[in-house]
Amino acid sequence: MNERKINHRVLLLDTTLREGEQTPGVTFTIEEKLELARKLDEIGINMIEAGDPNVSGDVKEAVRRIAKEGLKAEILAHCRALVQDVENAAACEVDRVAIFLGTSKSHLQYKLKKDGDNAVALVSKAVEHAKTQGLKVRFTAEDASRTDRDFLLRICKAAEEAGADRISIPDTVGIMAPDNVRELFQDLSSKLKAELDTHCHNDLGMSTANTLAALEGGATAAHVTINGLGERSGIAPLSEVAVALKVVYGIQTVRLEQLPALSLLIEKLSGIVPSPTTPIIGENAFTHKAGIHVAGVLANPSTYEGFPPDLIGRQRDIIIDKYTGIHAVKSRLERLGVSLTEAQIIQVVQAIKERPTISRFRDADIIGLAEQVTGKNLKAQVPSKVEAILRVKCESNVYTTAIARRLRALKQISKVYEVTGNYDIEVSITADSTVELNDILERIREIEGVHATETQLILKKFET
Repeated sequence: MNERKINHRVLLLDTTLREGEQTPGVTFTIEEKLELARKLDEIGINMIEAGDPNVSGDVKEAVRRIAKEGLKAEILAHCRALVQDVENAAACEVDRVAIFLGTSKSHLQYKLKKDGDNAVALVSKAVEHAKTQGLKVRFTAEDASRTDRDFLLRICKAAEEAGADRISIPDTVGIMAPDNVRELFQDLSSKLKAELDTHCHNDLGMSTANTLAALEGGATAAHVTINGLGERSGIAPLSEVAVALKVVYGIQTVRLEQLPALSLLIEKLSGIVPSPTTPIIGENAFTHKAGIHVAGVLANPSTYEGFPPDLIGRQRDIIIDKYTGIHAVKSRLERLGVSLTEAQIIQVVQAIKERPTISRFRDADIIGLAEQVTGKNLKAQVPSKVEAILRVKCESNVYTTAIARRLRALKQISKVYEVTGNYDIEVSITADSTVELNDILERIREIEGVHATETQLILKKFET
């Protein structure tokens, strides 16, 4: 459809260091922010919103140090439409200051207690002062999606006339639908000279769709965060927006193959583990289970994949369980170097279906069933698993259940218990190798609130 094309340059602004740190329970150290800024710059992010220097001394220091890193990305400082805030931001030697003011009736009446004329004057004064400091300026009309359209245009024009070359139109509470977003940006882009940014919250689960609609409507910059972190339900995730731009519109923005590693980094630093069904970066994003799906994927991956996993440096996986069909079992056995007749494969599939409570058959389990069917000892290349019991001691001021929930979300952990005694939590870990086991142990030790751990390798198991 012609109206759904994006025919202009698209910039990505990452605001993980500002909006992302506003996620409940998330705090980054200065060194962590520097690490994230370098990684974002490395993958090709165009603009990095480093934080609001007026929040606290450590935020200001982080913004200042990021600005001095010599990154290719443009570095922004966020601040209110107040001259003293602008001065504080300018002192960090950033490239641009992002000046914001609530523009909706509820923001003006209840939060700011100002009328429209006073709001316009505040914005104009702050933008003009920023320009005298030699800064590029973006004006953000906070809660733009609920702002009277005539007043929104008025205050944006005032910011533009004062020197703002970018204007951000956020859907602050995430209540717009894509068609409305597209129309809003088409209207504003036809009446303003400044370039437009889109900042969409995910309260109704439409942040990515709304971001793309805004770009279709004329926005040239999309605000994102790693893993969609942010206030309440967060904002548009970097991975979703970047991959959708490539797959749907043919627009390359960042190095897509680096997105999974960046996602894991923010998972470690934030302590927030995405759901397995999260698009792009979720554990199940390229995992196939139902027999008819697997048959199609084995014949041609495009039957059930909108884009190949190697686009972002991932691999597909096929689950063997009661939903499994002949094609999946045959493919897995061939990979393991086992050749069975069609009748024997059918018997293996039937044996799997007779065990409906097993959620996932490992390679060793499948070999075992094949040996039962054939009556032979099959010499297959079965990857060995490393199993361990890990005991975790929590810090005294930490809610033990919070740590347990974090551990339960890690895919290598099958069981989690809160226990009595010298340790607070006990978990069962299954890893593909000692290297993977070491990696998961390091991730657990880095969880905030974990005081000490004790690991015991399982040498022999006796099933009852």
